[in-house]
Amino acid sequence: WWRDRDGAARRLIRATQEFVRRTGDRVAVVLDGRPLPDMPEGVHDGVLVAYARRGGPNAADDRIADEVAADADPGTLTVVTSDRDLQARVEAMGAQVVGAARWLSALEAERP
Repeated sequence: WWRDRDGAARRLIRATQEFVRRTGDRVAVVLDGRPLPDMPEGVHDGVLVAYARRGGPNAADDRIADEVAADADPGTLTVVTSDRDLQARVEAMGAQVVGAARWLSALEAERP
C-alpha cells in the first residue's frame, strides 16, 4: 500500500467494481490524497469514487462522516472502517460499521 498508493487504490476500486457487478449493491469508496488522474470523482463502473476535500489527518474520515450526516436515512448505510473514532461518529448518526479486514476478506472470497 505505502509503496504504491495509487496502485493499491486502483486494485481496491476494481475489486469493489467486481463486487458491485455481482451483488448490485451501491458502494462508494472515499480516498485520501490527490485524485487519481484517470479516476476523477464520480461513478466509475458502478462505484462512486470520492476524495477527501482537504489534506491532513482524518480528511477522508471527515468526508465519510459528512456524507453519512447528509444522507436522508443514515440507518441504511454501512461504513467500512477500522478507525474507532470514525466508527463512533457514524454509529452515532445511525450508520452500521464493518471492519476493513472483514470487507477485504469478503471481496477476496467472492472473486471467481
